[in-house]
Amino acid sequence: MEEVIERGDAEEVHDEGKDGEKWYIPHHGVYHPKKPDKLRVVFDCSAKYQGTSLNDHLLQGPDLMNNLTGVLVRFRQHPIAIMCDVEKMFHQFHVEEADRNYLRFLWWKNGDLALHPHEYRMKVHLFGATSSPGCANYGLKHLAKENEGMYPLGSKFITKDFYVDDGVTSVVSTEEAIQVAREARQLCASGGLRLHKFISNDKVVLDSIPISERAVEVKALDLSFDDTPLERALGIHWHIDSDNFRFSVDLKDQPATRRGILSTVASLYDPLGFIAPLLLSGKLVLQEMCRNGTGWDDPLPKELQPSWEHWKADLVNLEKISIPRCYVPANFGKVIKRELHHFSDASNSGYGQCTYLRLTSKEGNIHCALVIGKSRVAPIKVQTIPRLELTAAVISVAMSNMLKRELQYADIEEHFWTDSQVVLGYINNEARRFHTFVANRVQKIHLSTTPQQWRYVPTNENPADHASRGLNAGEILTSNWLTGPGFLWKKDIPPVADIDTALTIGDPEVRQAQTLSAQATEVSLSDRLSKLSSWSGAVQAVARLIRRAKGDKSSSHSTVAEREDAKRIIIKDLQRNTHPEDIKLLSKGTQLSPGSKLYHLDAFLDQEGVLKVGGRLCDASLPNSIKHPVIIPKDHHITKMIISQCHENVKHQGKGLTINEIRSQGYWIPGISRAVASHVHHCVTCRKLRRPTEEQRMADLPSERTNPSPPFTYCGMDCFGPFITKHGRKDHKRYGLLFTCFSSRAIHIEMLDDMSTDAFINGLRCFIALRGAVRQIKCDQGTNFVGAKNELKNALKEIDADRLTVFLAEKQCDFVLNAPHSSHAGGVWERQIRTVRNVLRSTLSLYSGRLDDASLRTFFYEAMAIVNSRPLSVDNLNDPNSLAPLTPNNLLTMKSIPALPPPGRFIREDIYARKRWRHVQYLAEQFWSRWRKEYLSNIAIRQRWHTVKRNLQVGDIVMEKIDDLPRNEWRLARVTETTTDKDGLVRRVKVCLGDRNLETDGRRLNKLSVIERPVQKLILLLETV
Repeated sequence: MEEVIERGDAEEVHDEGKDGEKWYIPHHGVYHPKKPDKLRVVFDCSAKYQGTSLNDHLLQGPDLMNNLTGVLVRFRQHPIAIMCDVEKMFHQFHVEEADRNYLRFLWWKNGDLALHPHEYRMKVHLFGATSSPGCANYGLKHLAKENEGMYPLGSKFITKDFYVDDGVTSVVSTEEAIQVAREARQLCASGGLRLHKFISNDKVVLDSIPISERAVEVKALDLSFDDTPLERALGIHWHIDSDNFRFSVDLKDQPATRRGILSTVASLYDPLGFIAPLLLSGKLVLQEMCRNGTGWDDPLPKELQPSWEHWKADLVNLEKISIPRCYVPANFGKVIKRELHHFSDASNSGYGQCTYLRLTSKEGNIHCALVIGKSRVAPIKVQTIPRLELTAAVISVAMSNMLKRELQYADIEEHFWTDSQVVLGYINNEARRFHTFVANRVQKIHLSTTPQQWRYVPTNENPADHASRGLNAGEILTSNWLTGPGFLWKKDIPPVADIDTALTIGDPEVRQAQTLSAQATEVSLSDRLSKLSSWSGAVQAVARLIRRAKGDKSSSHSTVAEREDAKRIIIKDLQRNTHPEDIKLLSKGTQLSPGSKLYHLDAFLDQEGVLKVGGRLCDASLPNSIKHPVIIPKDHHITKMIISQCHENVKHQGKGLTINEIRSQGYWIPGISRAVASHVHHCVTCRKLRRPTEEQRMADLPSERTNPSPPFTYCGMDCFGPFITKHGRKDHKRYGLLFTCFSSRAIHIEMLDDMSTDAFINGLRCFIALRGAVRQIKCDQGTNFVGAKNELKNALKEIDADRLTVFLAEKQCDFVLNAPHSSHAGGVWERQIRTVRNVLRSTLSLYSGRLDDASLRTFFYEAMAIVNSRPLSVDNLNDPNSLAPLTPNNLLTMKSIPALPPPGRFIREDIYARKRWRHVQYLAEQFWSRWRKEYLSNIAIRQRWHTVKRNLQVGDIVMEKIDDLPRNEWRLARVTETTTDKDGLVRRVKVCLGDRNLETDGRRLNKLSVIERPVQKLILLLETV
């Protein structure tokens, strides 16, 4: 730390600085395993305080670092190699003074720990800050570019062959190497940088460099270019004396878990892929663990342990592998030809590629060197072998592009080899189309190569086969992986093999061919105007086009004459398209045939070629447009626009006035009555003004009305009133709660103190106590009914489950609410209320103003008894020989305890039986038998709504009928949900109401309002498409 301060990289701070513009960084010392006598101070810029760190606010900047693979492949180009390093590169670039307060730290002055720590701040970029690599690389490249004219070789070396602070290059001759080293040192010195630790495989080059700038005696150099503590167990090294690449093995003991295996495999440093086949075997073990779902710290499965142990034990054999650094061997002679040969292959295990540089000397010598190799495991998701082969071919193309860019050979031939005839068929195909996966990859191949560059190689001669299946260290030495196939070492490469590259029939990657025939059709003016919806707008548009066609570019409104000309042009084009044969005959002066649709109109062509009606009004004192109107077809879009404009002119006043307006405009439409009626029927404005509400065929009677059941098992319910009662001097309002049985048509009335939910629940409990268990109650959506349903629903949640089962079996009932505002759906109880009112009206008139609660309740029961004595059928009332009329009391007075009748057959003699229950059951059987014959047949016929109408659909625009508002204030709505009954008809829907209060961009200000309504309360304005 004292060295950092003395060197001027840090300075003591004597002010507090501004709040929010300073940051304190923790620091610690780090020892490099290979430099035990040297300690590096590392500032932890990622340390967080209050959830943030300095690195969170620093930008990385553009990636200015050279491609490491490119630096290494160029390092092998020439015989003389040079390596060097920029001393403390990050500390050579200063930070703006305004930003230095963000780099504060604490340290004891003179290293005395007994003193209070002082505040310091760094003046240079830190090792560990996100922005430091970008700033340092930019500064180094900027320095090289500024001095490019003075030091061309040194500038090129620093610009192209530096990876962060390490320079690695190779040159052709010793003289050039000396020149490069000298220029690079002088260039860096001009910017205050020190280039040192020079090393070379040429002693003359080293002698030309000062001893202080040379590296310490080194026999092997790690090419990982990583100054941080190494976590790698394996690393590629350059042995300077032999000028070879070798592998160093220092394997750490890792647990046999998924995490430990990943750490071991990832520690293998092989940027050029020299041992890619060996690496594939380790990756396959790791992939198998992933496929089996093995956790990160779970032990290695037993079936994979032999493979893993064998692979790990084989790593020590890597030290036997030696690869010459330079592509060109010593004493090879002058190279006159260079070729790159790319091989690719795939298997079920993986896929890969390898590239060889084939050199030919002036003396005719041949040499091949492995440039780069790649191996990847096959995806866990199963892919076909042709797809994997094609993916490997794409990697070969990517490697080709990278090598051409990095090696920069001017004249080099390239050849691509694969053992897949299917891939060669894909690449050579130009007529067929493929599915996306194959199509995208074939396109990448075609962008960088030509089909003539691709050749077939047998599998046993393809070195990429090793990258797709894997090898151990010993097999790498004995196989053709490092040297390439034997035919590359021959003087002449074998000619292109004659293989069939035609695609096989039924290849799943080939799209099925579809033959389409296109026919050009001329689009007329009248057809183009079908995109417009207004006749006046269409005329105005054509008028402006005519003006522009004449060269007039003014933007003023069209004149009357221009609009008349536009109308005439549109009508003539329309007539030519609809009556071409008739116009052709009339233009020749020939009469129309009797079979023509225009024959009875006495049609003729006027001086301007417009088809008009002849007729008998030639001598009438009328305008010419009325005497001889223009003929237009009834079904064309232009005709519909004309009808729409005339309909709007008469303010939507119906078919007759609209037809008169069309005739006065000078148009004759065959079948005008039906055309205008259709338009009026679909006119939204007319629907809003006059259309009746929607209807639907009356639904079938529900099963509870057509099947016998105990009285009041299924019933309807409604309230009526109020009735005034007296308590002393005070008047009170009382209401009636009426229940009607769906099957027997009996009624029951309870008195309610008010219209609250509590009063209703009490009335309901009294009804159930008297009449027994009720299965279902239907009613309107009155507020007290809805409240009772909600309260009972919430109360059920508080009941014990076992008690709930008993409760439901004895007394519980279902509430079924009709749609709001659909009183017609409750006619079965509304009719009974009217009957009760008639009875009560005559009775209460005798006790006007003198009723109390008890009296009113009594009158309710009397009215109930009277109504329950009414006959259900009137067919046999005048027949003296018929049985007594069938009334609800016939059943109510015999109501027995069991909910359903017991099994058995009951005959007339049972009325005299001593067993009373058989007597009661016989009378009940008689009631239901007569109920089926006399009553049920009378309600079978529908009284109204006989026809099935169109169902309302989601998206329909409707208008809600509100009885107490004028029609022009009824609200618009859109159908959002429909309820379909058993017969497939829709009788109730949910609609979303429109809202006039909107934002400027059309968004709603209020919450979306959705209500439920019967179709009888809605008016359809616009059907959904």
